[in-house]
Amino acid sequence: MKILHTSDIHLKSYEDERWNTLVKLLEIGKREDIDVFTISGDLFDKENIAEELRPNLRKVFSNNDFNIVILPGNHDSESFRSGLYYGEDVTILDELTNPFELEDVRIWGLPYESIGEKQVLDKLHSIKSDLTQDKTNILLYHGELLDAFFSRRDFGEEGEERYMPVKLSYFQDLNINYILAGHFHSRFEVWQISEQKFFVYPSSPISITRKEVGVRKVNIFEIGEPPQEYPLNTPHFEEISIEFNPFEEINPLNIVRKAFTNLHPQARIFLEIGGYLDCRALGINEEELVDQISEIVADKCETVNYEFRDISVILEDELFKKFLKKLDIAEFENEIKNEMKNLVIKSMMGMKL
Repeated sequence: MKILHTSDIHLKSYEDERWNTLVKLLEIGKREDIDVFTISGDLFDKENIAEELRPNLRKVFSNNDFNIVILPGNHDSESFRSGLYYGEDVTILDELTNPFELEDVRIWGLPYESIGEKQVLDKLHSIKSDLTQDKTNILLYHGELLDAFFSRRDFGEEGEERYMPVKLSYFQDLNINYILAGHFHSRFEVWQISEQKFFVYPSSPISITRKEVGVRKVNIFEIGEPPQEYPLNTPHFEEISIEFNPFEEINPLNIVRKAFTNLHPQARIFLEIGGYLDCRALGINEEELVDQISEIVADKCETVNYEFRDISVILEDELFKKFLKKLDIAEFENEIKNEMKNLVIKSMMGMKL
């Protein structure tokens, strides 16, 4: 049996990038001949969006030749009221004691609630006797794994609250083979609890905030095998940082062009340009340079932060020239020499102001 596992799509509008990502995932499911498509929470960004999108979801969540199993998350915990119809392929896991079963696989769901560690642990142990050995047991879970080090940014824009926290040790004595988790946005992560027991965050399949950087992924795996990351061709953010060096004879525009060569077609860039330039030697001022850079990066960047400085006056200063000559013959590593140059430049910039 083959399963596609994703989470945190955060749908907002019909036929926007997030909607199109969901459609693309369904197409991947068909192409990969999966049996079950699981969404481990936060299909919707807000509760009210579910009702707006449900008529269109019924269409894409029907006639797929695979089952779609959805867990309510913290953003959409009230979106799946009992009896609401989301499509003929859909099962909503809104009760822990009511799993989805297909052949010899049983999928349980721990829907989001605002509860702490002890309450989560109590809930997990409430089904311990039902986790029988004749089935491969899978748990859909939406919350925070305390064993791993995450910054708060890894969970999207969630503030400081802990969301249904768990530890890997909670699953040691439970017959659960896969914990298919959601809530952690940033990157694909797998923890192997034992030989046949895995905890996995697939990351968000599309960049939701600036914090989700890099090609997005989902988890596609065969029952009995480890989770497998599956890279996606979906919109995502990338960060590019460029440092200009006035002591290198390289045209700064060529540096920018090179950085923007072979970018992923779906990448949206957060660009930062720092360092120093000798604009007199280049025959161009800062404003003209920014205009030319803007032409190169047009339509590719979410934001561009210009931090570079023209230090032509400093480079022509006789005292600085003497410093460079002494530094050139000094027996220091190049890295240390560069640090010393930067310190002197910063000091002289302060004196020139």
